[in-house]
Amino acid sequence: MECKERAENIENEGLIIGEPVCWYAMSVPYNRVLKVKDMLDSERIECFVPMRYEVRTVRGHKTRLYVPAVSNLLFVHTTDSRLKMFKQTTTFLQYLVRRVDGVSRKIVVPDAQMEQFIRVSRTSDDGLVYLKPEEINLGKGTRVRILGGVFDGVEGLFLKVKGRRSRRVVVLVDHVSAVAVSEVSPDLIEVLDS
Repeated sequence: MECKERAENIENEGLIIGEPVCWYAMSVPYNRVLKVKDMLDSERIECFVPMRYEVRTVRGHKTRLYVPAVSNLLFVHTTDSRLKMFKQTTTFLQYLVRRVDGVSRKIVVPDAQMEQFIRVSRTSDDGLVYLKPEEINLGKGTRVRILGGVFDGVEGLFLKVKGRRSRRVVVLVDHVSAVAVSEVSPDLIEVLDS
């Protein structure tokens, strides 16, 4: 678990001193992601929902809407105890888990991965492609850093994305999701040591 921060303020926040503040990957079924995000915001709990613009037909008219990019996905940045307290009133909010040695473990996203993912997801680039982890062949990728432009400093894997003509830089959140940036000029890519 790579959580940099520690809870220090126990007044009004329900935090325990020294407990790590981590990014938890959560699932919110029944299209309630934005409702839960509003609830977390009102409780002053940091959270992130990857969003994108999408053209949909509403009442016979095409409309550009700002919608969640990945169905049911929400990231919450808090302590485990505070999240458990919040979950008592929001029963449909669920931890995303993965099996490790036959045991289900909550998916905790390292801060560095989350920073990169948020940075890319918050750009207004229409060329972003969101992928499931199983859609990516990590063995064929090269670790790179983008130099210059809107994605300056972003690190990821340079690889071929299914259904796209050219290779792209993919920013991965282990076991949860990935986002492929639009095409980047090769002269703006620095290869990193593995």
